[in-house]
Amino acid sequence: MNIVRLAYPWPENGIPREADPQVMVIGQFDGVHLGHSSVIDYGIRLARRLGITASVMTFDPNPKEVLGKGDYEGYLTPLSIKEEILRGMGVDTLYVAEFNHAFAAVTPEQFYEQMLVPLHVHTAVVGFDFHFGHRGAGTPELLRELGQDSLLVETVPAFLLEDNKVSSSAIRAALREGDAKHATKLLGRPYQIRGIVIDGDKRGRTIGFPTANLELSERYVVPRPGVYAVRVLVEGVWRAGVMNIGFKPTFQTGETRPSFEAHILDFRGDLYGQQLAVELIDYIRPEQKFGSIDELVTQITRDAESARQILF
Repeated sequence: MNIVRLAYPWPENGIPREADPQVMVIGQFDGVHLGHSSVIDYGIRLARRLGITASVMTFDPNPKEVLGKGDYEGYLTPLSIKEEILRGMGVDTLYVAEFNHAFAAVTPEQFYEQMLVPLHVHTAVVGFDFHFGHRGAGTPELLRELGQDSLLVETVPAFLLEDNKVSSSAIRAALREGDAKHATKLLGRPYQIRGIVIDGDKRGRTIGFPTANLELSERYVVPRPGVYAVRVLVEGVWRAGVMNIGFKPTFQTGETRPSFEAHILDFRGDLYGQQLAVELIDYIRPEQKFGSIDELVTQITRDAESARQILF
């Protein structure tokens, strides 16, 4: 997959014109959930039928983060993971447009004339709720009007699961409730976070449950605090584990930022400095404060057994 990065304002000579036509799927696609995948897959299949390039245009950082709008709390799918998913789906070219305040001021007309026309877009494929340009003034209908006979626009309807629309907001709500299984159903895969293993307080090692303390690599949506059954990608192998997300109330550390500590079942090894990927499979219990270390060890033993039953 070819990755092309675009930044506004464009160079004086503008965006280089593409020689060949392409079908371009346009959207933010945070989550690349089942609804997003249905739009992207439609565009890829259309491009294959036409015998032309299948491309996707997305925006980074998330416009809500830049503009401070809504209840934005982090990424479901950071760009690095998004790139991997799109490559696996068969996208030929990914355009990553840097979103900044200057780009936010671009009108729908400018977006069409300065971005889509130079890229020789034959057909734009968008979701039913697609908006673009300053203050989201652009709609699929306006894009058709701007393109006239030069641009075809295909609109893909909402993707329904059990009669409910699949959306990023629904996935965020599921994660806030700790409903990892429902988030998986909407995403079409487990929710994943990634981070570097850093030095922790090493208490887990002293009580027989060594943990990998993760410093997240991106600003992810943080799930409900508690204990989860997880799968952890360690040295190229997915391993079963249990993860605590929370604030370590037993030790009264005064944490204000949640920690992410994973105990990998049946594994011994030095992981410091390594990047791990963690998939949340199921919620086991809320985080709680224990009266003694012995009580904590007993509960962790139960958690590990619960994770085994879920994952094996």
